[in-house]
Amino acid sequence: MSTATEKTVREIAVERPQSIRVFERFGIDYCCGGAKPLEEVCAKARVRVDDVLAAIEAMELKAGADDLRDWSASSLETLILHIEQTHHEYVRREVPRLLAILEKVEQVHGANHPEVGEARGYFQELAQELSAHMMKEEEVLFPYVVRMERAVSAGKAAPMAFFGSVRNPIGSMVHEHETAGGLLAEIRRVCQDFKVPEDVCTTYRAMYQGLEEFEQDLHRHVHLENNILFPRTQQMEIEHLPKE
Repeated sequence: MSTATEKTVREIAVERPQSIRVFERFGIDYCCGGAKPLEEVCAKARVRVDDVLAAIEAMELKAGADDLRDWSASSLETLILHIEQTHHEYVRREVPRLLAILEKVEQVHGANHPEVGEARGYFQELAQELSAHMMKEEEVLFPYVVRMERAVSAGKAAPMAFFGSVRNPIGSMVHEHETAGGLLAEIRRVCQDFKVPEDVCTTYRAMYQGLEEFEQDLHRHVHLENNILFPRTQQMEIEHLPKE
């Protein structure tokens, strides 16, 4: 049996949901880049693995029931509903609000802080990516996953899909997650890890706070799909798709 330090960041994030908050605090990628062992990731980030594990344990001690929900034990339909109602709706609500703030701050501070214009450009690109991405999930992939799970629960074979194996759309979704992650990283880079300059207004501070919260929500969103929904969906297809 592997120890906690030998497990991948992704495995820990799935098994111990409260670890997500700790990984965010230490700047550890648990969604797109979560396939590496914790010990290796901590060494690269120059943090002590014991400090990370201790923080996870402390977070779990004070966590409420909702924070500790094990989504790997939920039905895929329930998980999809949560993703749509929590994370997709968050994106649709926050994108126009943050774009308006970015444009306002750029008008006021853009001359002295060109990073705002850069951040706005990256965020606009991210918003376009996510809009198309969520539409494909909601109209194609997610409905098929629900139909497949319902068929399997009823003792039937998984339905055939026009896109062939579910690996095909999932592969596209994972690639798009990586693109979104890259754009988030660029926003954080140009904003210097969201360190607020001394010569700015309250709206500028709100902009950085909103961007950082958006980043955290998208990380959790991608984690639920990459690390839980997609692997379970692929395994269900393997076990229940009719053999030729």
